Amino acid sequence: MSKLLWKALLAAPAAAGAAFAVSSAAVAAESAPELAVSVDALEQVSLTEEPVQLAQITSVSELTDVLPSDWAFQALQSLVENYGCIVGYPDRTFRGQRSMTRFEFAAGLNACLDVIAVLISQSGINPDDLAAIRRLQEEFQAELATLRGRVDALEAETATLRAQQFSTTTKLRGQADMHLVVPFDTLNTGAGTIQENSTSVEARARLNFDSSFTGDDRLRIRLQSASGSNALAPFGGLNNSSGTTNTIYDVVVDDFYYSFPLGNNINIILSARGLQGDDWVTSTIVPFDGPSVADAGGPQFYDAGGSTSNGAGVGVSFSLGESFVIDAGYTAANSGATQPNVGLFSAANQSYIAQLSFIPDGFFNAAFAYLHSDNSANFQGGLAGATNTYAGLVNFDFGNFFVAGHGAYTDFNGGNDFSWTAGVGFSDFLLEGSQLGVYGGELPQLAGYTSNPWLIEGYYQIPFNQFLTITPAIIYGDANFGGPDDTAWWGVVRATFRF
Repeated sequence: MSKLLWKALLAAPAAAGAAFAVSSAAVAAESAPELAVSVDALEQVSLTEEPVQLAQITSVSELTDVLPSDWAFQALQSLVENYGCIVGYPDRTFRGQRSMTRFEFAAGLNACLDVIAVLISQSGINPDDLAAIRRLQEEFQAELATLRGRVDALEAETATLRAQQFSTTTKLRGQADMHLVVPFDTLNTGAGTIQENSTSVEARARLNFDSSFTGDDRLRIRLQSASGSNALAPFGGLNNSSGTTNTIYDVVVDDFYYSFPLGNNINIILSARGLQGDDWVTSTIVPFDGPSVADAGGPQFYDAGGSTSNGAGVGVSFSLGESFVIDAGYTAANSGATQPNVGLFSAANQSYIAQLSFIPDGFFNAAFAYLHSDNSANFQGGLAGATNTYAGLVNFDFGNFFVAGHGAYTDFNGGNDFSWTAGVGFSDFLLEGSQLGVYGGELPQLAGYTSNPWLIEGYYQIPFNQFLTITPAIIYGDANFGGPDDTAWWGVVRATFRF
């Protein structure tokens, strides 16, 4: 294909681009008449004025008001020197900052098209080249038509979304968890009272309103409602449950906090309600925290000192390079002790946490955590006073296979306690996004237990699609609360809907 033909083909986009740019400017000038008060607009040639004879130029340097520092200098230089289709005013100005009349647009476009016509006529197009061009046009005609239709449909959908959007700053996300719990044994308390011996259903629904005002911050208000029989109560209950007992609650504000960055490596969280324990940390390290059905996959040492999840608090997260994160958080209970005459930092039930996490992209992740709580009476044999918990967490991730666990030591007024979990799992087992896991261990020995409860769980998290996940699990537990039958088996199926 000749060089002249190539120059013609190259000039075509330039002409089309010029047409788009100047026509957009003209339309903008029509749709925004208030801009006519500008000084540049006063220079615009109106339809009633005498025509101005534009002068053809051969070099961009002939235009006295175009400088090499102008952002469009190279484009003008190419159109003038390569294609000769740019004209100036009689006083050798280009007036690039003002709007263009439709007459001026037509004159400039016509000059470029004349150059294209000359280049094509002089090139002597090879019939084979012309046939190839026509064949390509016909071959992609259907695709271009389809693309045009998709773009039109996308523009229509975008316009609808903009007109009907919920909010310009807020996104609504929901999650509903339903559990079918089947006990295979009868679990009794130390007094002989039956805890669980029949099939039950436990459910929880959440609506998260997440707002962002800068793009990097988040204001979350979570509404929650739940019902259930508090299945697996001696072992901390279910992971995706509110822990209620035979009660259907009204909708409550479960979370209310605002997080925002402070520089590049610090993030601040201010909470009015709902954050405590592991809510303040970047990661709990163990992969079965979340996919597990039982709350024991938590791990539970984060909550064992006594929950103050209804309280207000503040948290901070420091990123140290790409692998280390330091998290710290403080929570005060919202019970009667937080009346204005007492104050936030004099609440009867307070807790705080600090955790150093090592979370690189490699196969080894680990963390060390320290927690303090004012509620030592929550532990077996504990007297009024505080607890101090020291915990370590590790995860060895070998791709689709992981080995993980934790250990936690707690001292309190009247004794001490040690709890731990360990487990293995397979990610993407048979299905992408799935997780097969088995874990178990000793849970914290809380008040009412003769020794630490034991629990073992095997689960298989199956994502059917982006909206529905089904997780069947088999759970064995030894409550160790001195009853006639402390051990039991459960079969649980959890369905999680996200929308």
